[in-house]
Amino acid sequence: MLKPLVVVTGKNGQLGWELQQLVAHVETAFDFFFTGREELDLSNPEMISAFFQKYKPAYFINCAAYTAVDKAESEQEFTYTVNASSVGLLATECSKLNCPFITISTDYVFDGKGTAPYAIDHLADPVNYYGYTKWMGEKLALANNPHTIVIRTSWVYSSHGNNFVKTMLRLMKEKEELKVVNDQIGSPTYAADLASAILQIITRLAAGNAHYGIYQFSNEGQISWYDFAVAIRTLGGLSCMVLPIPTKDFPTPAKRPAYSVMDTQQIVRDFGVPLKNWKESLVQCISKLS
Repeated sequence: MLKPLVVVTGKNGQLGWELQQLVAHVETAFDFFFTGREELDLSNPEMISAFFQKYKPAYFINCAAYTAVDKAESEQEFTYTVNASSVGLLATECSKLNCPFITISTDYVFDGKGTAPYAIDHLADPVNYYGYTKWMGEKLALANNPHTIVIRTSWVYSSHGNNFVKTMLRLMKEKEELKVVNDQIGSPTYAADLASAILQIITRLAAGNAHYGIYQFSNEGQISWYDFAVAIRTLGGLSCMVLPIPTKDFPTPAKRPAYSVMDTQQIVRDFGVPLKNWKESLVQCISKLS
């Protein structure tokens, strides 16, 4: 008997790559098709439509996004196309097939003025254009397909691709001193943990667990980028001096939220997804890299 087809976009990104690694090593009830821009160009509406007519997925996981937060400020049209317009189109095509649609969003939909973990229904008020396009993508997906699951996540890293953990490890080997901001607070997310959560969610959906809407996922605990860098240095066995600096001393084209910790309990309640402590997951990632 044919297994239901799960299409995953963003195969070359951190999350798409971790999903590929996961399903290559565990037995699942699904067939997976991982796509990059060659197989499914999200800036091409005709290609999206033709893809769905050809493959007719049973589940669709959108891990593709334009995530260059600073470049997004100057490349607004392309950022909106990938993070918002295409997400709405994917949701619509999924709806025609009665296909559940999972798409990944961000803690950057929030204003950063909070002091306690953001609830799912807290008013979105992004402080940069990237966050705005991801928020628009959420709204379009939810409006276009009643079987949509939005998963907001934060500070994503992996042993694959470009991310804070790998950048810090590289710079700490090259430099004697690094300055890292200490007044932006958030929760890191190991992409391998999010990949496991997504597999658990589609497994539950296939078993009849019909929960849809917005969810939030990260590793447990809240830290600053400075705290994160110090932990990376320690676990990496490096001796580089890490100095804390305020955000105002490290200007960037796009503003960052000062506080973006999210309440992640709903995904635990509805799907039984386990949440690991951020340090436990960081240990796993760094041991993979060493």
